[in-house]
Amino acid sequence: MDADLIIIGSGVGGASLAAALAPSGLRILVLEKGERLLPCPEARDDEAIFLRKHFAPTEEWMGSDGRPFVAGNNYAVGGNTKFYGAVMYRFRASDFAPRQHLEGRSPGWPLDYADLSPWYDAAERLFRVRGTAGEDPTDPPRLSPYPYPPVPDESAIAAVRERLKKAGAKPASLPLAIDIDAWLAEGQTGWDAFPNTGTGKIDAESGPLTDALMHPNVTLRTGSEVIRLETDATGKRITGVVIRRGSGEETLTARGVALAAGAIQSAALLLKSANAAHPNGLANGSDQVGRNFMNHNSSAMLTFDPFRRNTSVYQKTLSLNDFYEGEHGPLGNVQGLGRITAPVLKANMLWLPMPVARLLAAYAFGWFLQSEDLPDPDSRVTWNDGIVIHWQRSNMAAHRRLIRRTRALMRRAGFWLALTKTFGVRVTSHQCGTARLGTDPATSVVTTGLQSHEIGNLWITDASVLPTSAAVNPALTVCALILRAAEGVGKALGAERRTS
Repeated sequence: MDADLIIIGSGVGGASLAAALAPSGLRILVLEKGERLLPCPEARDDEAIFLRKHFAPTEEWMGSDGRPFVAGNNYAVGGNTKFYGAVMYRFRASDFAPRQHLEGRSPGWPLDYADLSPWYDAAERLFRVRGTAGEDPTDPPRLSPYPYPPVPDESAIAAVRERLKKAGAKPASLPLAIDIDAWLAEGQTGWDAFPNTGTGKIDAESGPLTDALMHPNVTLRTGSEVIRLETDATGKRITGVVIRRGSGEETLTARGVALAAGAIQSAALLLKSANAAHPNGLANGSDQVGRNFMNHNSSAMLTFDPFRRNTSVYQKTLSLNDFYEGEHGPLGNVQGLGRITAPVLKANMLWLPMPVARLLAAYAFGWFLQSEDLPDPDSRVTWNDGIVIHWQRSNMAAHRRLIRRTRALMRRAGFWLALTKTFGVRVTSHQCGTARLGTDPATSVVTTGLQSHEIGNLWITDASVLPTSAAVNPALTVCALILRAAEGVGKALGAERRTS
């Protein structure tokens, strides 16, 4: 046997589980398809990242329209968090309850906020989150303060904060997993969409995985693509994890398997591992694997005031939840984007001459708007000799209203112009929901402890399990769910090891 527990994927879910179980003494093997991102000049070069696409993924998935597109997944130790904006929001308390939206209803969770509250505290400690409690009127109650004070506004952003307050808004500091001094010591850039090759951004690798690997019982194996899971004849236990390394295949064995490859890849792996005991895919007796795919409705907004230059370096410290609990239905979250530089503008508007891009960037303040995508069983990931994505976008009326409300607020705050770009259905940066948790095996894939209803030694520990997407970044909620489930995983594997 190669390990007590094999964890597939080293992103938020896999790394958090490894860190939580490392002190248990269980032999843990973390498998990662990619390699470590190493320091290089391109890592802090906005032209290399945004114009020359030095780190851009190349893997293609298929849309349900039959047209291929480049996937948004990054394969490296730390997963997609290597490029994330490090925003670590708690879901709001209302996100766990059923509620009506403009174009549908969110079904709620079999857990409530109180069930996750202590684990949110633990997740914030694990990712060294910076923030301020009480600024945001939608903040849920906390048992503990943030572990660190917020990342400070730069002078240009502090002025914007004051302008928004005068316009009647309640801006708050973004909760961020950023050590700003360490980040800026490595280069004078923002971190949003920049790969982390140091320690300034606390991602899944530089945070929980580094903690886990300090224990001798935890091992990381890179360059290991999991291509299939095998079960015994009854279909009730995983007996083999088949990996591809280079041109060869190898089968690894463990007492338990935690699948943390991301909502799209985890669903695809379960579906393509179908066998006689699980003809529709592993753990899929409910026919819910791959269904209810969600991915925030999101837009970028650039606001301009020709009399105010944006002198910031990183910019991304402000957020607004004034429209989160709208009087006509919840609308969503507004948060600062990383600093919009000329290469970023040029990459999104290739026709724009670079001198014009530089001029616009000097006065541009960037914002990211996101609204809840509602679960729909026909919004799904399937496998047909490759990954096929059929995203049934929902709740766009709320998102359009969020854009209008935000634009009006920005005008009251003195921004003369607001330009908006809504991201297409093929942008999959906040993917979730393809193996949702629940108490009924007929309508869910895993228990509230993230254990498969059908396969006793399989846990799914990534954003697949989220029953709803809410309208804030999912990483902290994923981590909190994993930390809550870790004790049960450890007990199950420890008991099996003692009796074998």
